[in-house]
Amino acid sequence: MGAVLRIVACGSVDDGKSTLIGRLLAETDSVPHDHLEQARQTRRGGSVVPTGEIDYSLLTDGLAAEREQGITIDVAYRYLDLPGGRRLIIADAPGHDQYGANMAVAASTADLAVLLVDAELGVRPGTHRHLAVCVTMGVRSIVVAVNKLDAVGYDQAVFDRLAAQVRAMAESLGAEEVHVVPVSAIGGDNVTTASPNLPWHDGPTLLGLLAGWQPGERRGSVGTRLPVQYVIRGNRFRGPAGTVVGAALRRGDEVSVAGSGVATTIRRVIGPDGDLDRAEPGTPITVELSEDVDIRRGDLLTSRQGPPPSTEFGATVVWTGNQRFEAGGDYLLLVGPKVVSATVTGPHGLLDVRTGQTGPANTLSVNDIGTVTVTTATPVFLDSYADSRDTGCFLLVDRRTKDTVAAGMVSVAERRDDDRGVVPQDYAVDRTSRELLKGQRAKVLWLTGLSGAGKSTIADAVDRRLHALGVHTYVLDGDNVRGGLNRDLGFAPEDRAENVRRVAEVAALMLDAGLVVIVALVSPFRAYRAAARKLFAPDDFVEVWVDTPLAECVRRDPKGLYAKANAGTLRNMTGVGQDYEPPTAAEVRLDGTASTEEAVARLVSVVTDGR
Repeated sequence: MGAVLRIVACGSVDDGKSTLIGRLLAETDSVPHDHLEQARQTRRGGSVVPTGEIDYSLLTDGLAAEREQGITIDVAYRYLDLPGGRRLIIADAPGHDQYGANMAVAASTADLAVLLVDAELGVRPGTHRHLAVCVTMGVRSIVVAVNKLDAVGYDQAVFDRLAAQVRAMAESLGAEEVHVVPVSAIGGDNVTTASPNLPWHDGPTLLGLLAGWQPGERRGSVGTRLPVQYVIRGNRFRGPAGTVVGAALRRGDEVSVAGSGVATTIRRVIGPDGDLDRAEPGTPITVELSEDVDIRRGDLLTSRQGPPPSTEFGATVVWTGNQRFEAGGDYLLLVGPKVVSATVTGPHGLLDVRTGQTGPANTLSVNDIGTVTVTTATPVFLDSYADSRDTGCFLLVDRRTKDTVAAGMVSVAERRDDDRGVVPQDYAVDRTSRELLKGQRAKVLWLTGLSGAGKSTIADAVDRRLHALGVHTYVLDGDNVRGGLNRDLGFAPEDRAENVRRVAEVAALMLDAGLVVIVALVSPFRAYRAAARKLFAPDDFVEVWVDTPLAECVRRDPKGLYAKANAGTLRNMTGVGQDYEPPTAAEVRLDGTASTEEAVARLVSVVTDGR
């Protein structure tokens, strides 16, 4: 009984959530006495509670705007101790439609939902919507509190009718457990103690129901997961830090970085109060690994049975954006601390929150719940939401406005290269035929180096010389590509990875067309350049390092980028805000401080002489 129970309290505006929660807090002695005294003396506009009596709704309304308007805007979290010593965390979720994102967030971590229904107003559209969001976010156990029964004379017939309606609605949406209790938050009836006004009710009070509730067996499970929030560095110490989810993590466990395939062992587990032998899910920790494994913020440390890399997955989303959903729109996908570019197609279906049925849809509007397909620019590591609410959820952010527009739950994750019915088509005219027609051998010259190293200048001069010699060429310049094909990408490491991948794929197509392709791209990380190289046969790809000292690049600064970076107005600038990893085995190294003619002669000979 010592486990923490997380509850989301929801319902339409003025159904009495804040008052009900405030009374629970007050009557379990979970509120400081000075707060109670303030709730006796403070009144907001429209309050009908006499001065001197406790206005329980004030105990949860934390924002000034909430106190003034008498509504809940943000999610207010409150803590109380249940009989038996169990700890309860209550999230008072907003009822207004425009705060749907807050509602979804509150439900995403809840074990149980308390849904209020006004006995006078009955079941309303907001009731349907909040119930649908709860079930969609994985809350399968619902406690329905039919409130304000004092306003209908504690009529059992009213209660029975509303209870039947909400039970049917919850079951149609997929709720697995539904309890209905009669209460009057303002009068205190059946909240923490039984009431003589409800002689026909022989069930528990709301507090008694919460105290006795136990979670059912989980429908799915995953191994240990540690989303890396930060990598702590110290004197001869380097350890990933994050919060354990999934299963417990123990000292001596074998783990790996998802996608790397490299196994290591947990040498040390450091919790908030010192070293631990075992860290339970929900514990923030730092771990020391037995080997020096490459790991960074956004990575996922897992038990050996970690999730596979996925670039495409089906999902259910709660759309919270004010703008309608745009199929194929430009989004950022946030999975824990990791951020990647994503494209979303669909919707494939729209949930009718009144019937629980999914029907066809052309778009999604605010508070709609629909199914979509998400395609990511780089692989992500996801479990299904049914197996893990921690590593099976994500947020979508509109890249242009930076607004969070959806909360999503993964249904099916797959690799892009899985069997999806994609069969390459063979054509009679192939690369060899095109090379014979052009009288040349196709090749890719991949120029890498710092911004200002001279890559574009050299690429342009080589292109002009080869063109004069009758060689069919094309230049893929980093800035030019970012003006079109890659205009949706930024300069964070994950965006740079996708930038390199797309350019490499285009270069491969041009190579197949029989062209000599000259790529001029910073491509700062070895791993990304190595991934590009894998698309080509060994003799087709020539890595060219334009080796120019950083000081010289800063002096040249042809685009004014270093000046902006040093002024703090340009983030992720290679060489200033982000590292550049020089090649260790480039086929050609060019001195960026030497004459352009020397570089041109060297590269032209590589193309014309086959070296």
